[in-house]
Amino acid sequence: MLILGHPHIPHEKLYHVNSVEAIKHTPSNCTLLFDYNEEVFELVNHARENALEFAMQVPTLKDAIISENLDAKYLIVLPELSSTVQKAADTYIFDAKVLVKVKDDSSIEALASHGIDGLICPEAIIKVS
Repeated sequence: MLILGHPHIPHEKLYHVNSVEAIKHTPSNCTLLFDYNEEVFELVNHARENALEFAMQVPTLKDAIISENLDAKYLIVLPELSSTVQKAADTYIFDAKVLVKVKDDSSIEALASHGIDGLICPEAIIKVS
């Protein structure tokens, strides 16, 4: 199980961006974080053209499936969608890992018992404007 943002576990940081200009203000070789919406495809194309890894915050199963096909590294979901997306990820052998967005590590056992790939705490996300 992946745990991003735990204070005692070294972890990768995700850089939350909403524009190509913001990407220019991120460290090289970092993982970008996008919100799935109609405008995200420009960011995805830029990331893919420049061999940049990215994660996607997805509100629906459909968006998760599309994001997997766009080569997202992580699919970040809210707890209520986690089992549905994880089941699809397991069934279709997604390359992307399903991470549940949580406030702290109190749900590790519950998420692990449901076979969720991992979780992400707020400390792992850096907002870049």
